[in-house]
Formats: sequence, C-alpha cells, structure tokens
Amino acid sequence: MAKAMTSDARKKDTREKIELGGLIVKAGLRYEKRSLLLGLLIDAAKRIKGDETEKARLAAIGAEAFGNDGE
Repeated sequence: MAKAMTSDARKKDTREKIELGGLIVKAGLRYEKRSLLLGLLIDAAKRIKGDETEKARLAAIGAEAFGNDGE
C-alpha cells in the first residue's frame, strides 16, 4: 500500500513539474538559460513578497495570457 502511495505522489509531482515547464514555454522563455530563468523567478519572488499590488498586477498579466489561449 505504501508503495502505491509513493507511486501516486511521484506521478503527481511529475505532472506538476511538467505543468510548470509549460508555463516557461507559454511565457516565451523556452530557449533562455536555466540560470536566467531561476534569476527571474528569485527576483519576482522578492518583489511580490508582501506587495499585494505587484501580485495583483502580475496575476492580471498571467490571467490575460491564459485567456488568450484560443488566439
């Protein structure tokens, strides 16, 4: 039983990582260096920490990008 739970957890983790990679592609950053991508994410994490206005601004940009999937 524990082995099945471990397998399910691994599948869930793998799916999540694939979805996160898809966000990189959707953002148009597929061919950027991994160090740049990590730097962008670290910088963004620092900028949004405690800044609800910046979080809302970036969430709106993301929501618009998801809304344009059909275009």
